[in-house]
Amino acid sequence: MSHYFDPAPTSPSRPGRVLLQLPGSEVELAVDRGVFSATGVDPGTLELLRAGLGRPGAGPASDRPLLDLGCGYGPIAVTLARRYPNATVWAVDVNARALELAAANARALGLEARIRPARPDEVPGDLCFDGIWSNPPIRIGKEALHDLLLAWLPRLRPGAAAWMVVQRHLGADSLSRWLVGEGWPVRRLGSKKGYRLLQVGPAGEPEPGASRR
Repeated sequence: MSHYFDPAPTSPSRPGRVLLQLPGSEVELAVDRGVFSATGVDPGTLELLRAGLGRPGAGPASDRPLLDLGCGYGPIAVTLARRYPNATVWAVDVNARALELAAANARALGLEARIRPARPDEVPGDLCFDGIWSNPPIRIGKEALHDLLLAWLPRLRPGAAAWMVVQRHLGADSLSRWLVGEGWPVRRLGSKKGYRLLQVGPAGEPEPGASRR
C-alpha cells in the first residue's frame, strides 16, 4: 500500500485538478494519486492559509527564505510565494511525485523562479528560514514526526517562528506539550473545525525550565 509520505509512491498515476480558494485568490493546482489530499486541498491547510499567519518583524521587502515543510503538491508554497513576492520558498517533501507536482504548479503560476521543490537532503545545510509553515505528516508516526521537527525547527533564524496546523484528535495537544518540553514556546492561535493552529517560537525563547536538545 502506497502512502503520501513514501519517497516513490506505487499508486498508479491518475492526474487531476483541485481548486485552492482563499480570500481574494483562487488558483487551480495539479494533483495526482499517491500524494497528500489529492481529492481536494486539505481543510487543515486551508485553515492555516486563511489565517494569514505571517513573519513577525519581516517587512514586505524581505527576501529571506521561507520553508513549506511537507509541501505535497504545493498549496502552501504557492500561497507564500504570492503573499511574499520577494521571498524564495523552499518546498520540501520526501515524495518524488509530490515534488514534481509542486514544480509543475509553480511553473503554471509563473512562480518557478521563487519556489524550490526539494528533498530534505537537497536543502543547503547552512540555510536558515524566516518562517516555517506546515501541515505536518502526523501519520508517519510520533517518533518520525519528532525527528522531523527537531531537524527543521532549529533552522529558524533568531526571532522567527513556525506555524503549523494539526488535527485535535490526531494529537495536536500532546504535540504541543512535547514541543514545550523540548524548549520551543508554543501558542495556540485558534481551534476551528477540529484543527489547532499553532505558533512555535520565536526561536531562542525557551519556556522556563524546558530543555532544548
